[in-house]
Amino acid sequence: MELSAGRVRFLLTMQNGLKTAILLGGLGGVMLLAGQLLGGSTGLTIAVVLALITVGGSYWFSDKLAIRSAKAVAVTPQQMPEYYQIMQELTAQANLPMPRLYVSPERQPNAFATGRNPKNAAVCITSGLMQALDWREIRGVLAHELSHIRNRDILIGSVAAAIATVISYAANMVLWSGIMGGNRRDNNNGNPIIALAFAFLAPMAAGILQMAISRSREFEADRDAAQLLNDGNPLADALTKLHGFSLQVPSDVPPPQASHYIINPLANRRVAFSNLFTTHPPAEERIRRLRSNDWM
Repeated sequence: MELSAGRVRFLLTMQNGLKTAILLGGLGGVMLLAGQLLGGSTGLTIAVVLALITVGGSYWFSDKLAIRSAKAVAVTPQQMPEYYQIMQELTAQANLPMPRLYVSPERQPNAFATGRNPKNAAVCITSGLMQALDWREIRGVLAHELSHIRNRDILIGSVAAAIATVISYAANMVLWSGIMGGNRRDNNNGNPIIALAFAFLAPMAAGILQMAISRSREFEADRDAAQLLNDGNPLADALTKLHGFSLQVPSDVPPPQASHYIINPLANRRVAFSNLFTTHPPAEERIRRLRSNDWM
């Protein structure tokens, strides 16, 4: 029996809620392990307090972290009437509250949505996006970001980005502790070999984590955006341009925040194993699905 769209979204919401709980629990576990490795029992005690603060912050303030990392500023209807008009039309059609709207000074054309739920959502587009796309294509991009909000997967993306940031920071702390600690083996310093192993493996785990949660949700948001517009071509045209610019225009987006964006902002970075940890499905496949009406 085929499930209704409402039932599918309900199940997706429950699934994403469970994933978020697991991710937050994993974040706490990583911080406790880092505390143990860095300072033994004293470090573990400190890590418990920091874990409670960080886990709570990842839930309540992950959207602010994403907005701040993009150096984005809020815009008003008077400043950007077209931006507001399109989003008002799309939210009315999707029966969703109006998100807060931001613009980032980033030169690379891109966009993202963030927030813990539809009532506390925000959408951000870059200044490069407004220069590279026409408003028909921007409508496709905004429909995609609104679909992320409607599917309630913006929280899990925001939390995952916050977790990746914390894991990377903790790994660096453990790495430098292992280097500075030398061969000391007392209870307060931990085993430097274990510390170094943690420091190298933790960022890999963060990358795999983001890859696992991000790829399928982009296809889902593409499909829902095309259904919302009853046309897959505006988004397909936008993705074609955005993919091309992502290979040419550098971006200052921090790697842990890259999973938020509609197109991987770090695609032009020539880093070893970058394809292994990419947070986005191939743009060519996304465009093919939209143009072949696979979303219908």
